[in-house]
Amino acid sequence: MLMRFSKTPVQSSISRMMDEFFNGGLMDMNDRSLMATQPSVNIVENEDSFTVEVAAPGLDKDDFNVVVEDDVLTISGEKKHETEEKGEKNGTFTRREFNYTAFSRSFHLPDSCQSDDIMGSYNNGVLILSIPKREEAKKKPAKTIEIS
Repeated sequence: MLMRFSKTPVQSSISRMMDEFFNGGLMDMNDRSLMATQPSVNIVENEDSFTVEVAAPGLDKDDFNVVVEDDVLTISGEKKHETEEKGEKNGTFTRREFNYTAFSRSFHLPDSCQSDDIMGSYNNGVLILSIPKREEAKKKPAKTIEIS
C-alpha cells in the first residue's frame, strides 16, 4: 500500500527554499539573476571537428576570454554592471547597485585537435567554438580490399 503525504504551503515553501539554498548558493534566493553559476556546455564531435557551445545569455562577445595553453582550452567570461540613481526626495539620495558575473571553464583538448585554428562566434546568447581535427585524426572512408 502506497501512502502519500501532502505538504502544507509552509512545508512546500521551506522545502523550495532549502532546494534553492543547497542547489543555488548563498546569494539572494529571490533574485536568481545574481547567482554565480557555471554556464551549460554542449560538446559535439563531428567527422572534421569538435563544436563547443556555451550558453551565456546576457553577455557580449567582448566579455569572453578564450585561451589555449598546454592543450587546455579555457573559456572565461566576466560582466560588470553598475547602476546609479540620483534624485531628490526630501533631500538628496543616491542608490548604487552592483552586479558582477564571472565564470571559467577548462577542457583538456585531445591530441586529435588542431588548436591553432580554433574559430569562435557569439550569437543569441550562445558562444560557439569550432575546433578542427588534425588531418591524420579525421575518419577516413572505408577502403575495399580486393582478394586475388
